[in-house]
Amino acid sequence: MRIIRDDLRGPEIAAMLKAHLKDFEPHSPPESRHALDLEGLRHPDVHFYTAWKDDDLLGCGAFKRLDDTHAEVKSMRTDPAHLRQGVARAILAHLIEEARAAGLQRLSLETGPMAHFAPARRLYEAFGFDYCEPFGSYRQDPYSVYMTRRL
Repeated sequence: MRIIRDDLRGPEIAAMLKAHLKDFEPHSPPESRHALDLEGLRHPDVHFYTAWKDDDLLGCGAFKRLDDTHAEVKSMRTDPAHLRQGVARAILAHLIEEARAAGLQRLSLETGPMAHFAPARRLYEAFGFDYCEPFGSYRQDPYSVYMTRRL
């Protein structure tokens, strides 16, 4: 598996992100969906990465700078054909290292409290993320839980 910083120009990326956004629809109302779309992920404060095996897109993940020391994990997604193969674990480890290299001191994230998001929460817990209060512009929301960790 190779992980690269991606410019979000490939059709495979657009398709994966479309599926990512669609996946949230049955789990939360529109006002509680916080995933970035393709243009949002192209913002200069976003560092977006993809994982590949040969020409197959395995997954993606990003972090968005909130300030000089704090960033938010965004758009963690594994292609369904590659679940339970270590893709998300490799991407998250890469994001943590890239965030450290960028001089960040904290990574935080928002995810869902429902059973659908339990595997993601277990992954974040395994990487040392602890539950926290809303951060940045987030507010208490029954469709969200917040996690953070120092780097």
